[in-house]
Amino acid sequence: MKSNRITEKFQELKASGKKGLITYMTAGDPNLETNIEIASIMESAGADLIEIGIPFSDPVADGPSIQQASIRSLSKGITMLQIIETIGKIRQRVKVPLIIMTYYNPILQYGLEKFVVDAVLAGVDGIIVPDLPFEECGQLFDFTDSAGLCLIQLVAPTTTDGRMEKIFSRSRGFIYCVSVTGITGIRNEINTDLRSLTARISKYTTLPIAIGFGIGGPLQAGMVAHYCDAVVVGSALVDTIAYAKDSQTMLIQVNSLIKDIKTALS
Repeated sequence: MKSNRITEKFQELKASGKKGLITYMTAGDPNLETNIEIASIMESAGADLIEIGIPFSDPVADGPSIQQASIRSLSKGITMLQIIETIGKIRQRVKVPLIIMTYYNPILQYGLEKFVVDAVLAGVDGIIVPDLPFEECGQLFDFTDSAGLCLIQLVAPTTTDGRMEKIFSRSRGFIYCVSVTGITGIRNEINTDLRSLTARISKYTTLPIAIGFGIGGPLQAGMVAHYCDAVVVGSALVDTIAYAKDSQTMLIQVNSLIKDIKTALS
C-alpha cells in the first residue's frame, strides 16, 4: 500500500523523539461549520492527528459523553454526505492526518466502495470501525488498500496473542490499543498493565501504537505515553466542546486543553 499522511506523521514523530497526540470530535457537534474551526484550532494547538466521529444511534463502544454528542448531532438530521463534504473543507485548512471513526452500519448504508472513494477524495487518511470484527473486514480491506486508506485495527487487554498476530497481518497506519475493557470515557485511573500489553503488541508488529479510551487530561496522557507512540484524547475534548458557554470560549478551552496535553507529552 502506498504511503499516506499517517505513516509519514509517525515517521516524523519517531525521528524527532516525540509522542503523538490524536484528538477527537464528533461530526455535527455543535455543528458542521464549527467543526472546521475546531479542527483548525486542534492542529494549531499541537494535535498530530485528528479523529472525526460519525454520529450513530447505537454507538456500542462509546461512553456517555460521545453518545450524547451523537444524539445532538443526529437531532440536526446531518447526513454522511454532509460530513464527508465538511471533512473536505477541513482538509483545505489543516495538514495533519484525518481519521474517520464510524460504526459499520453508516458505511454499509452509504455503500462500501463509494464511502472509501469519497473519503479519500475528501482527504481522509484512515478509518476506524470499532464494531466490525477483523474476520469480517475482508471486503472493506480490499477497497481501503487499493485506495491507500488505512483501515486501523483495535486491540484490547483481552485480545489473545494468536488473535493479535492475525489482526496485525493486515493492519495499516497504527494499532489502536484500547487501554481498558469497555466503553470510551474519562476514568479516574487506568488499571491495565500497559507495559505488558504494549510489549505483547510489539511482538507481532512494528506499527506505531496509539493508546485510547479513558485518557482524561494531561496527567494521564503523560503517564500513558511511556508505553506508546501516541495517545488518543476523546471524551475530555467532547465535554469541553459541549459545556462551553459559547463558541469563542469553547475554541479557547479546546486550544488550552490540547496545549496542556502536548506539554505533558514532551
